[in-house]
Amino acid sequence: MTDKRIYQIGLTMINGVGDILAHHLLESLGNEEAIFTEKKSQLEKITGIGPTLSTEILRADVLQKAEKELTFIEKNKIDCHFYTDSTYPHRLKQCEDAPILFYSKGNIKPDVQRVISVVGTRNATTYGKDLTESLIRDLALHFPDLLVLSGLAYGIDICAHRSALQNQLPTIGVLAHGLDRIYPAIHRNTAIEMLQQGGLITDFPSGTNPDKQNFIKRNRIVAGLSDATLVVESSSKGGSLITADIAFSYGRDVYCFPGRVADEQSKGCNKLIRENKAGLITCAADLIAALRWESNESPSSNVQHSLAFEEENAHPIVTLLKEKGELHVNQMAIALNIPIRNLTTQLFELEMEGKIKTMPGGMFRLVR
Repeated sequence: MTDKRIYQIGLTMINGVGDILAHHLLESLGNEEAIFTEKKSQLEKITGIGPTLSTEILRADVLQKAEKELTFIEKNKIDCHFYTDSTYPHRLKQCEDAPILFYSKGNIKPDVQRVISVVGTRNATTYGKDLTESLIRDLALHFPDLLVLSGLAYGIDICAHRSALQNQLPTIGVLAHGLDRIYPAIHRNTAIEMLQQGGLITDFPSGTNPDKQNFIKRNRIVAGLSDATLVVESSSKGGSLITADIAFSYGRDVYCFPGRVADEQSKGCNKLIRENKAGLITCAADLIAALRWESNESPSSNVQHSLAFEEENAHPIVTLLKEKGELHVNQMAIALNIPIRNLTTQLFELEMEGKIKTMPGGMFRLVR
């Protein structure tokens, strides 16, 4: 009896069949084995499968390559996770273009309660590195089981992984190549350390080089595995903006640290905030409030008293949003009889305080 993993891996090795079409084949034929045992004439009846693709599916070398890959992963203690497996992460499964299969090495537990991805420029500044380190350090105090994802690249990525390790948080690196290498090689020691406290994942088979297009493709996994994506620093055309856009398209939260308008590595973050694709945060407390996460630390009586006082003296905008839910800025201006110019200033101040969140289309809602 053929190991079903050969058919599962084989599905990722068919020329011209990407993840979306692979999902369609699986839905049409019921299981992975049927895709390779079905008659050519029957395959061609499936929407999107013509004579050329049916020939590619039935090529003998597809399963031969899959068998070779299975030998490699077994030898190197690598796991593979197929879309229908119980080990497939539930957050990633919600994404339309989720990989039909991915590989992992280490001690990965992607279905923990809280997961964030921390991404940014490869040319990180001291400012960006300090922000990353302080953010993860402070988050670890509140959430010792928080999972931190990134891409093991230079700059913000590797800083996020190392900060997670230093604070005893699990961390996973999503790779743009096969698990037969580490790129960049200088991060190999960190990657090895991550295997004990998280791990590495990829949807690329062994022998795959870290080509430019692969980094773009892997970004969907970074975004799809996370509750929220945080961009620390990015130029106006940085790759992390792609991750942010993907996360936004998935309906996941995106957050950015703002920077000075003239700073090259802050232009991307400022752009995301300006386009209402990302919420503005300045510290871990902002992120916790925005995500409505309940800290493991109990607030002191002084804090509780402060919150009670704040409730009694709530800002009119906060009171309105509490009553109405999401509102457009124009609706608030009418309801509160406040000029738009004054209202936007107050909205900005409330967002900086972590009390409200900007939504797409000029909408606003309460954070807490």
